[in-house]
Amino acid sequence: MSGTKKATRTILVAGAWILIIGILGVAYRYLIHPYFQEELTEATGSSSQYKHVVKVAADSFSGYAILRSPALAGELKSQGIRLEIEDDRADYEARLKALRDEDVDLAVFTVDSLIYAGAKMGEYPASIVMVIDETNGADAIVAYQGAVGSIQDLDSPDARIVLTPSSPSEFLARVVVATFSLPSLPEKWWEEADGAEAVYKEFRKAKGDKGKRAFVLWEPYVSKALDEPGAHVLLDSSKLSGYIVDVLVANRKFLQKHPELVRAVVESYQRAAFSYGRQADGMVKLVMDDAKRTGSDTLSEAQARKLVDGIRWKNTLENYAHLGLQPTKGVQHLEDIIGNIADVLVKTGALDRDPLEGKASTLFYDGTLRDLLAENFHPGKKVNVIQGMGPGTSDLDAVRGAAALPALSDEQWDRIVAVGNMRIDPIAFSRGNARISVRSQRDLDRLSQQLESWPNSYLKVIGHARAEGDPQANRELAKSRAEAAVRHLTSRGVPTTRLRAEVADPSGNGGGSQSVSFILGNLPY
Repeated sequence: MSGTKKATRTILVAGAWILIIGILGVAYRYLIHPYFQEELTEATGSSSQYKHVVKVAADSFSGYAILRSPALAGELKSQGIRLEIEDDRADYEARLKALRDEDVDLAVFTVDSLIYAGAKMGEYPASIVMVIDETNGADAIVAYQGAVGSIQDLDSPDARIVLTPSSPSEFLARVVVATFSLPSLPEKWWEEADGAEAVYKEFRKAKGDKGKRAFVLWEPYVSKALDEPGAHVLLDSSKLSGYIVDVLVANRKFLQKHPELVRAVVESYQRAAFSYGRQADGMVKLVMDDAKRTGSDTLSEAQARKLVDGIRWKNTLENYAHLGLQPTKGVQHLEDIIGNIADVLVKTGALDRDPLEGKASTLFYDGTLRDLLAENFHPGKKVNVIQGMGPGTSDLDAVRGAAALPALSDEQWDRIVAVGNMRIDPIAFSRGNARISVRSQRDLDRLSQQLESWPNSYLKVIGHARAEGDPQANRELAKSRAEAAVRHLTSRGVPTTRLRAEVADPSGNGGGSQSVSFILGNLPY
């Protein structure tokens, strides 16, 4: 028995020693060795020229080319800062999670993707510090003329929109569904494809098909699609404003702890952007080089030029305007942009409710740009201009607000191509006259605000008359009501040059046949 106990004790002692040796081995492997290795590395290495490394989450979109540019890297290097760009292949939810977990300091988002990702996460761990760009024609909805002549032709239970999910193209489609009256469009109105090339292939396969399908593409695939006989643009992003907007965001804790680093990135970015904008074909060459660096599709010069024409990079003064630091007519405040985008996401069912609860200002921080404005920052000068000394900011790039649309002749109004009927509750009038109800006045107020996002389009206000009764009296009443709606819109700031009152042929009976409708249209592409 004693021999058995001795053997057991020997095994326990051996096991204990093995455990101790194992613990010591682990401690050496993960604590002691790294410590001495780090000391050795420091003793035989040199100090880095960079004092700070700022991690940025992004993807290969050409609009972010300045962020990856040699000019920006050089500007920051002179301040001892290195940007480390992490490509997450446009996984916006993972990008916001990386910000929350402080794995990255800065990131880029479209405003809609930021709102959506934050709603899914249940928090917004980052704040917008700069507007990067806005699409200006690079995205478009195309179709074959024989199948879909206008957006309104999508008002069918058989209609579908082919798009790339979780992309600006999806949001462009959502803007259309939120803006236009398409009551027959099915609840599941989209078909998914993996990228613009896949959408383009679906578009080519649909040639000769009479099915009501529209396709959302971005350059260079928009141009490729339009080379097909019978193809035409239903709508491109140059016709709207404040919807497809890219922004730079900062982790809130990083912004609070290191405002000077956020400022350095914003200031250096604006200097780099100014530099490329001043060079002949500077942006064209940059996006071509950037496509090679990111491993994206190789761009020809013509494709790069088309792409550059379709993106509006925001300059310093435009950032001041968007953040309300220097309000400028024709430039939407970022707070309104965020609110309008949240409204689209709710209207189209992407979100159940506004996750910001109407507090859009909580999603951006104007302090960085406010400091630059206070110092009269000039992106073309190494030393900022002090107020009252030197040329100031008079030679900065101009603010590109929406230009006033020219007045049209009757012949031009007749040539207007309808985009679609605006989505608005029926306008109610007092019985037998053109007095607009209080509720409908509020609806028209919202329509006037909505038209700010469509600065390049005209609006026909159509009065509708009943078929029953005195035809002439009905037509006169319809005209009076259309004109009353036009007057209300102009009183809310919509230019008269954008509006025209018309009367439709009498049709239908009852009060519903005596309202007005609103058709958004453009001159032919």
